[in-house]
Parts: sequence; C-alpha cells; structure tokens
Amino acid sequence: MTGQQDRWAELTGGQAGEEYAQRFARLVRSGHDVHGEAAFCTTLLRPGGRVLDAGCGTGRIAIRLAELGYHCTGVDIDSSMLAVARRDAPAQEWLLGDLARLDALGLEPEFDLVLAAGNVIPLLAPGTESAVIRQLAALLKPGGLLLTGMGLDAAHLPLPEPPLTLTDFDQWCAQSGLILRQRYATWGGEPYRAGCGYAVSVHSRPVPAGRP
Repeated sequence: MTGQQDRWAELTGGQAGEEYAQRFARLVRSGHDVHGEAAFCTTLLRPGGRVLDAGCGTGRIAIRLAELGYHCTGVDIDSSMLAVARRDAPAQEWLLGDLARLDALGLEPEFDLVLAAGNVIPLLAPGTESAVIRQLAALLKPGGLLLTGMGLDAAHLPLPEPPLTLTDFDQWCAQSGLILRQRYATWGGEPYRAGCGYAVSVHSRPVPAGRP
C-alpha cells in the first residue's frame, strides 16, 4: 500500500461497489451500449491475448473481454468493487492490490495489453502516478500495449479540476520506456484534437532490436 488514500477512495469511502454496478445495470436496461472499452480492445488485440484490467472496478470490461475469448486478470484496490466482480464472474482472476505496488502481487510480465480505463490514472493517490505507469509498463510483453482512458477537464471527471495533463502522462510513459502510438477522443475512435475533454491513448512497449 502507498499509505496515501487515492482520489477514488476519498470520493466514495471505498463502499461504492453495489451503487456503481447498479448504475451500469440501469444504463443497460435503458438501451445504452456499455461495452465501448471492450470493443476498442478488440481492435488492438486478437482473442486469446492476455489482458490486465488495472483498476477493474466491478469487472464490467474484463468480464466482457473474457466472454469474447480473452484471458483477463482484474486488479483493484476497492474491495467493494471486487466483491461485485467476484460474484458476477467467480471463475475469473480478481486481485486486491495497489497499482503502485503491483510487484507485490507477483504478476509476470506476460500481458499483451494492460488497460486502465474509467479515469483510473486521474483518480490515483497524488504523487503515485509515475510509479503506477512504471508498474503497468513492467508487466507488458515486448510489443505489448498500454491502453488508457481519462478525462482532461471537470466535465469528464468526478473532480473539480484535472489533477494532471496529457503532457504529464506522456512524460511518465516515456520515462517507463513506452511510446505513444495512437490517441483518440472517445472509445468510439473519434480523432483527438487539442482541447478535447477526454483522451484514449495507446502506448506500446518497444520490441528489443533483433527480436522478431
């Protein structure tokens, strides 16, 4: 543990699992497609690939990806969210852990894609962001992808103001050896332009020279 509460815990008190799940259930009943993130993942990785859903919450994305043929592991620091995930998909791997201390979970660097959706990065404990990016990057295979989605203004965040910029984020990724490949404004793939309130970013871990 970092010893410092993340912004998500400050907002919810760590008891948001059932309420969060019910909110998405209402969206499904009203006809909304809640699988945009999973659909985006399928454009980057073929079924059978290994995915780490970092900050998986109630498991909405990881469960959908498993249904589509991916091998998914979910990690979250909020036990109330994981309780919902474990109830809905007991056969999947759900780990309770701090993203800044993923090394403590003993995960191997075997993931084709690491996903941090749902404003995971902006809601981290202040000052841990670079450490989290470093931990996520370390779990990627050579050529593996880090896929993130984050709000960049108050309209796209559950916060009064954004705690970081894309420049900050890209710098942390570069320091962790990752290269920006693509950036979009939505999970539907709309082009990103300066000033957009949301960014979906695809960074990759380079393949060492001489490797196929």
